[in-house]
Amino acid sequence: MMEFTVINTISEVNRLFDYEKPEHPLGSVIDFGKVDNLGHDGSKIKTGLYCIMLKDKIPEGKFRYGREYYDFQEGTIIFLAPEQVILFEGETDDQQAVGWGLFFHPDFLRKSYLAEKMKDYSFFTYEVNEALHLSEQEKQSLTGCVKKIGFELSQHIDNHSQTLILSNIELLLNYCARYYERQFTTRVHVNKDVVSKFEKLLLAYFDSDVSTEQGLPTVKYCAEKMYLSPNYLSDLLKKETGKNTQEHIHYFLSEKAKNLLLNSNHSVSEIAYELGFEYPQYFSKIFKSKTGITPAKYRILN
Repeated sequence: MMEFTVINTISEVNRLFDYEKPEHPLGSVIDFGKVDNLGHDGSKIKTGLYCIMLKDKIPEGKFRYGREYYDFQEGTIIFLAPEQVILFEGETDDQQAVGWGLFFHPDFLRKSYLAEKMKDYSFFTYEVNEALHLSEQEKQSLTGCVKKIGFELSQHIDNHSQTLILSNIELLLNYCARYYERQFTTRVHVNKDVVSKFEKLLLAYFDSDVSTEQGLPTVKYCAEKMYLSPNYLSDLLKKETGKNTQEHIHYFLSEKAKNLLLNSNHSVSEIAYELGFEYPQYFSKIFKSKTGITPAKYRILN
């Protein structure tokens, strides 16, 4: 039976890696080069912490997060938010690991400006196979931030400790946001393929009877069909097209609604139900937000 481990404290993280006792109760930096075993085969871990892990050179093996496997290569970094689960699978050998892990408890952010800002770092909800791939220079920048955080965590706590640690965590995350944007840009051919497949998915959905039976397609539904996490899909679409997943859904919805309004005798309410809306008023609200006029007025003017 697969081992399931719940990690809710920094002390538990350090014990998991057989690492020295943490200096700070709410945060820890672990040097994977000093860790003998990065994970027992088949161990499934649920964490109540924020985790940022850079794997540079690791023993042969795989991580699985969500429904996808990911083979770590040199210079890749993953992010986990509280209550997420990661599964380690694969064999280990005598190859020495290189990299680091930054772990901090949500309580460390409470009552700070960064607590509210964390939701803006959408990469914490990406799948592991959507990891960030770093250049050597990028890797050095992030490692520099982590070293500063580790230094402050090892010092005696004073009036400046939390401010300095939080500012360096924010700097680290802002760098990661920049590097993810670079990654979206440099993978333009792959991204355009995703956009094309996504548009075909929506066309097929609205051209079938699925919307009548199941309602409007959700962001989660689209992401699952694309084998991506919801936030990754939205961020990729936003970068490539200027519109996120929800905005694309509403655009295709309004285009389908225009055809129905002009080529059928169905009432606005009937069209709303046909498109998957439970309430016609909500359909009219979305249609007006996309076209500037109500469905009824659009039919009259055209």
